[in-house]
Amino acid sequence: MIRRPRVPVPEDFTAPTHSPLVAARLGRWLGVAFALCFVTGLLSHYIQHPPGWFTWPTRPVNLYRVTQGVHVLAGVAAIPLLLAKLWSVYPRLFVRPPLRRPIRLSVHALERISILLLVCAAFFELVTGLFNAAQSYPWGFFFPAAHYAVAWLVVGALLLHVAVKLPVVRTALGTPLRAGAGGRDDRDASGRRAFLRTSAGVAGIAVLATAGVTVPWLRRVSPLAWRSASGPQGVPVNRTAAAAHIAVPPDWRLEIVWPGGRYALSLADLAALPQRTAELPIACVEGWSFSAHWTGVPVVQLLRHAGAPTGRPVRVTSLETDGLYAASTLPAAHARDPLTLLALRINSEELSPDHGYPCRLIAPSRPGVLQTKWVARLEVLR
Repeated sequence: MIRRPRVPVPEDFTAPTHSPLVAARLGRWLGVAFALCFVTGLLSHYIQHPPGWFTWPTRPVNLYRVTQGVHVLAGVAAIPLLLAKLWSVYPRLFVRPPLRRPIRLSVHALERISILLLVCAAFFELVTGLFNAAQSYPWGFFFPAAHYAVAWLVVGALLLHVAVKLPVVRTALGTPLRAGAGGRDDRDASGRRAFLRTSAGVAGIAVLATAGVTVPWLRRVSPLAWRSASGPQGVPVNRTAAAAHIAVPPDWRLEIVWPGGRYALSLADLAALPQRTAELPIACVEGWSFSAHWTGVPVVQLLRHAGAPTGRPVRVTSLETDGLYAASTLPAAHARDPLTLLALRINSEELSPDHGYPCRLIAPSRPGVLQTKWVARLEVLR
């Protein structure tokens, strides 16, 4: 007679790592990583698609560099922490539902749904985020919109999961890892501590191995950094002039328009205006950043020279015609900031085509996708 294999139960998994004491502590670390990802990602989204109530400061000039670097590095740290968390709790999948107790069955179902939604959404965010950092998009959906929408699912599922598990979490966090004196309890405590140290260490190594993308003094010890100083004029680029199909006409003019007025300047006219040099970073949504010395005409001074009004938002339009970021809007605070430049030079050299020749926008504390290259038009908005 063939016997059916017995369905495992949580008590069959005796490793010390399968413990609420471990799961609660990993969950706390993972919650911090997810919170950092969500808050900084929300800021990045609002900077690029600002609602009417939102404002983003121009100082410090490295602010977006820091927030987006934190966003990506927190996501990197979350990957090993999430895997460790799943390892610690997967025996709970074998808990049998209390079919004869409707209330407990409802709580059990709610817990399982929240876990399924949380795990699927979290993996979606982390995996697609890694692909985005590598600028690889093997899918048919628009990454920013999907990443933003699923982030809300992660937060909602996480809050629901914490609410369901709060009694267990409070008890586990209030219980020390050392369970007793002598015997198996001590061995279990040692195993739990080793697992937690290993998980934290792997997360730390992952961050250190990639942090050089945005922390300059870590570049030499970050072997997995996905951007470096390689690139035209020693500064990386995401989109080249060839990829954008840029052809600068020989009679190129910068057009400045505003309600009731229009002004045009040649490249020689721009170069003849008083220039300013500022050290500002290119900080991209993929998490990498790089500083350079940019020289050009402050936008606010350029508008004054043309006789255009200042203190208003300015729409900056590129020679690029088919890109998603062929135009950007400078908020009024950035448009009047003297460090917001229409740059003609980088590190004392004329801009190369890949860096935006004949001129490009460079503003403090702005995402790289909004630092419009190959500028052809400035429009002062009402």
